Amino acid sequence: MLFNSVDFFIFLPVVFVLYWFVFHQNLKKQNILLLIASYFFYACWDWRFLFLLIFSTSLDYYTGIKIFEASKPSSKKIWMWLSILSNLSFLGVFKYYNFFADSFVSFLSNLGFTTHLSTIQWVLPVGISFYTFHGLSYVIDLYNQKIKPERDVINYSLFVCFFPLLVAGPIERATHLLPQIKQKRTFNYAQATDGLKQMLWGLFKKVVIADQCATFVNTIFDHYSAYSASTLVLGLLFFSFQIYGDFSGYSDIALGTAKLFGIDLLRNFSFPFFSRNIAEFWRRWHISLSSWFRDYLYIPLGGSNGSLKMKIRNTFIVFLVSGLWHGANWTFVLWGLLHALYFLPLLLYQNNRSYLNTVAAGKFLPSIKELLFMLFTFVLVSLAWVFFRAPNLTVALEYAYKIFSKSIFELPYFLGIKQALVTSIWIVFMLLIEWISRESQYGTQNITLRWKRPYRWLFYYSIALLIFLFGAKNQPFIYFQF
Repeated sequence: MLFNSVDFFIFLPVVFVLYWFVFHQNLKKQNILLLIASYFFYACWDWRFLFLLIFSTSLDYYTGIKIFEASKPSSKKIWMWLSILSNLSFLGVFKYYNFFADSFVSFLSNLGFTTHLSTIQWVLPVGISFYTFHGLSYVIDLYNQKIKPERDVINYSLFVCFFPLLVAGPIERATHLLPQIKQKRTFNYAQATDGLKQMLWGLFKKVVIADQCATFVNTIFDHYSAYSASTLVLGLLFFSFQIYGDFSGYSDIALGTAKLFGIDLLRNFSFPFFSRNIAEFWRRWHISLSSWFRDYLYIPLGGSNGSLKMKIRNTFIVFLVSGLWHGANWTFVLWGLLHALYFLPLLLYQNNRSYLNTVAAGKFLPSIKELLFMLFTFVLVSLAWVFFRAPNLTVALEYAYKIFSKSIFELPYFLGIKQALVTSIWIVFMLLIEWISRESQYGTQNITLRWKRPYRWLFYYSIALLIFLFGAKNQPFIYFQF
């Protein structure tokens, strides 16, 4: 079930009405309703994988209690590793087995040995990378005595499976979400209105920006050998806005939907295109994943407390694992490696903790220096997207090589260039709204607060009309494949 589908806009009001008008006096029944709705939401993708989700949830629920009750540190460690290895085994088999099997065969073939490993033909369970990380963070926090086990299986299951975040995040923490699930919730009109506004802005970014850009990106990447370097650059720019509109749009819809039920989810994007270096970009892009790797991989490896050599090692490990998390393909590994290389000068000159504030805070325009730094960071990020978008390493390298050819000075052209110009207008509109709102939580949160009511309604109805006019494509979200 897609957030941008008719099915969801039937499903959501039904759950909302039952939640606030039928079960509003009983927290337990509200949570049971949300859990059933979440399982139904997930089963709409493929009901067979619902059993995997339930098993993974049950495993972490049970091992969490065992970790807490174990009297010996060694027993606690055994239960923790049982959960970690079980979760990673499921993730490894479903997502990475074919990748490693094919890579191993290819490696032996290059050495002159002929061998064969059978691959497994099955569909990747949607959201497995996200709900696996929910469970892992819970178990690790229990082991480190940061939290106590949740003994109510309904509450814990809802923490893992809450439908707005189930298939593409944000990756929640038990310390943040579980207390909200366990406490009584009352309807808050301001919170619900804020949620609807955030959903609307997320749908705009998904439908009007991302889905339109996808058409041009597919055309250029599918026939990259026939186009000039300038056209390939244009394809990369459109992909930058496609993946941002798609994923941040999903996150906005997820956070807005959760607010309708009185729940605040972790923020996942903070206007990353206004970043002044790569470190700031990763503090603003897919925040829940970046912070997860920081807390559960980077810091346990030693973090920034050791020597410069250790910091560099830890940084490269995190980015390479992050790349592999995104997909079982060497293109993602190289994408992660490229970002690690981008990060390296910041480590060497100890600038990775600079720019913790909002760019041009309290001003309308940035300085020339800030503008140049933002443009430079955007260019670096866009170049790396070649490896993220290309279907394989050969295409990625050929695409990247062709960008730096003489045809970079030609005027870009491809079938659909006129429609692309129209989409560019909406991209500029999105960037303008988000620039004005960069100190808010999302693009349209506060932008109309001082407007008279007719103008506010005109603004939101115009966005809704654009979504309706452009919404026929009904494209799935990019991050569903991860």
